Amino acid sequence: MIVIPAIDIKDGQCVRLNQGDFQRVTVFSNLPVEMAAICESKGAERIHVVDLDGSLAGEPRNEEVIRSIVKAVSVPVQVGGGIRSMTTIERYLDMGVRWVILGTAALRDESMVRQACRKHPDSVILAVDARDGGVAVQGWTEKTEVSAVELMNRYRGIPFAAAVYTDIRRDGMETGVNIRQTEAFARAVEIPVIASGGVAGIADIEALHKIEAGGVIGVVVGKALYTGALSLEAAISTAGKTPS
Repeated sequence: MIVIPAIDIKDGQCVRLNQGDFQRVTVFSNLPVEMAAICESKGAERIHVVDLDGSLAGEPRNEEVIRSIVKAVSVPVQVGGGIRSMTTIERYLDMGVRWVILGTAALRDESMVRQACRKHPDSVILAVDARDGGVAVQGWTEKTEVSAVELMNRYRGIPFAAAVYTDIRRDGMETGVNIRQTEAFARAVEIPVIASGGVAGIADIEALHKIEAGGVIGVVVGKALYTGALSLEAAISTAGKTPS
């Protein structure tokens, strides 16, 4: 299992939101590019970047910062937030982004998402952001009645590289990963799953590691790294152990 540090960008700064609420934001660094380089130096094998401003605007708002991150690190970068057209997808891939993450587009432009997966197989990750049973879109500001599994079923057989499954209620709260729901989702779908939301410490990494065989290949970690509740090096070491 891979541990993927998160760099969420708002107004050019590295921030974390509580439960996806743009009114509850904490700035952790004015230098997101430097933060990415630090994560790589500590052993990160992949970086997760989200353009929070872009997720609301529906198009990239921190593209130049993301370009600088891609140039600054040698590990692959996955990017989400405001990616809702083939033009944006291809611009990111051309600049060296390894995976683009599609969330809102998966509900609002199914034909484009299918086209993107056909044209760029293994370069598209599906974002499944769940709140109270329904998938949320538009930077998590709009909740739908579509369930996480229902969304996945719409794309059965489509070659996504993975799905990032986020429990929005736990995101940024350091209250622990929703292991039960994450495992149930992973076992219900056909593609690898990356867990996200609520990592509080090493116990969450250990718990996710135990369900790796069920299809959970990674975990996105954000706030716990910034507050010091979790050491990236320790998380990577734990996640890399042979399952007992």
